[in-house]
Amino acid sequence: MADREALWRPPRSCDDYWSEFRLCKSLWNRFHHYYTFGKTPTCQQWKDDYYTCREWEKSHSTETKESLQQSERARVAEQRKFSPVWELRTKPPEDWHLPLPQDKRQDS
Repeated sequence: MADREALWRPPRSCDDYWSEFRLCKSLWNRFHHYYTFGKTPTCQQWKDDYYTCREWEKSHSTETKESLQQSERARVAEQRKFSPVWELRTKPPEDWHLPLPQDKRQDS
């Protein structure tokens, strides 16, 4: 069991967490997020994950490992809660092999 603990690595490198934090705090991202969602993004979790990752690199404690795993699970669950925009096909349309209609004038 101790061997598995020694081999565990965070899902991302610690520098990736810091890069995500810096991107989140950037002016462009804040403007885009405000335009899209109507509020500025909360970037504190990226910063917390960075410091937790650095702490794990120093101490390899179980608490920091669990904290990083829980944060990543929450992040993945947040991404999966949105439904897809397009309905995925299971088979092609019935008339997929027919030529396209040529009666419409093409703009060029």
